[in-house]
Amino acid sequence: MSSEASAVWNECLRVIEQHVNEQSFSTWFKPINPVKLEGTNLTIQVPSQFFFEWLEDNYVQVLKLAIKTTLGQGGRLEYAVVVDRGNSSNQPYVVSYPQGNNGKKGATSQAEEQRTPFEMKSLDAEALTKSNLNPNYTFSAYIEGDCNRLARSAGFAVATKPGITSFNPLMVYGGVGLGKTHLVQAIGNEIKNGPEDKFVLYVSSEKFVNQFMDSIKDGNVKSFTNFYMQVDVLIIDDIQFLAGKDRTQEMFFHIFNHLHQNKKQIIMTSDCPPRDLKGLEERLLSRFKWGLTADLQMPDFETRVAIIRRKMQSEGIIIPVDVVEYLAYTVDTNVRELEGILISLIAHASLNRVEISLELAKTVMKNIIKDIETEVGIEYIQKTVSEYYGIALEDLKAKTRKKEIVVARQVSMYFSKEFTNHSLKSIGYHFGGRDHSTVIHAVQTVNDLMETDSSFRNAVNELKKKFKMRSY
Repeated sequence: MSSEASAVWNECLRVIEQHVNEQSFSTWFKPINPVKLEGTNLTIQVPSQFFFEWLEDNYVQVLKLAIKTTLGQGGRLEYAVVVDRGNSSNQPYVVSYPQGNNGKKGATSQAEEQRTPFEMKSLDAEALTKSNLNPNYTFSAYIEGDCNRLARSAGFAVATKPGITSFNPLMVYGGVGLGKTHLVQAIGNEIKNGPEDKFVLYVSSEKFVNQFMDSIKDGNVKSFTNFYMQVDVLIIDDIQFLAGKDRTQEMFFHIFNHLHQNKKQIIMTSDCPPRDLKGLEERLLSRFKWGLTADLQMPDFETRVAIIRRKMQSEGIIIPVDVVEYLAYTVDTNVRELEGILISLIAHASLNRVEISLELAKTVMKNIIKDIETEVGIEYIQKTVSEYYGIALEDLKAKTRKKEIVVARQVSMYFSKEFTNHSLKSIGYHFGGRDHSTVIHAVQTVNDLMETDSSFRNAVNELKKKFKMRSY
């Protein structure tokens, strides 16, 4: 930055400050850096393409007045627009725009005008169909439960009045396989199939990053920006993958601002709430909190049963009730894993031409569920403990209250809690349909006895060695 350019720009700022409010001055003029002064031509550097266009669209008259006052009638302003901020090993990528005497943007070359793979001056019918939405993801196919009720209700409200409700942006977060993508695409499909002619776009954050980097490489950043700024509903999946990508975050920040200011709907997903997202700029995180943040939790037993029955209905098959309950109790991680096991079960039954049964379900699950893969599953624990205490395996699941059986049952529950990923409810199911409070009591009883009874403690430690060796 030359001292002459800095002095001239400071004089311009004094003029500008008299004609705009304090917030606008701080937002749109303080970030500008004077670069050089050549005669009566002042070059200023602005942080982004969007920033440049906003100045031209909203403050061109103020800028012209400031330049005229400071440099006289022949004063001229040029921009150096930072397209890529670069890093420690790469220089920033800057594009210069001359400003004509009429105050409009300088003309670009014919070759630049032809490189517009993203630009959509008019949204024709073909463009409107390219929303990247899966038509199978609908609200009717999305099972509602306590685990997702808030997110689903908010999503439906957004689908009814996109950009109008206070749920803008809508952030849906949750772990892997809990239905985030299904829900946000259901919102998109509902809007797209509605009465209003809305341009809905679903894009993964990875694709967004790749498109932006390609636009930099090909010199099409303006076209990229124009495309995204014409979207009515932007759905961006897995926003956490923007972490650490400063250049992409800068671009997304300006696109976000433009869409939000124009009452366009923004929908995002992430694997955690905004407060826990790492590597994202604070100004982005603050905007993510403007609307509604809704989480998706692990589906409860009733929801898992409903998911299985919906899948049965869509596949046109019948699965025995005991198999449905077994699957719902055993697979308590996420919807994706549950649906995967169902597909495997159906495939095994079809290829082997056998009926779907409880035994077949157990066989299929041994190849999928982690704690069964390591052979320290509930069934293995029950078998090992019953052999150790010399009782029948069936007695662990029976209602008998004989002391030796009760002790063995409680020890089995204790190890099921320690060595498997099953929930308390699922563990109780595998012991004759007992509730979670029985499992809690069993674990506490074992812990208490280990502190007061040395022989019992030795027996438990001996069993623990067996399970540890088996899990290695």
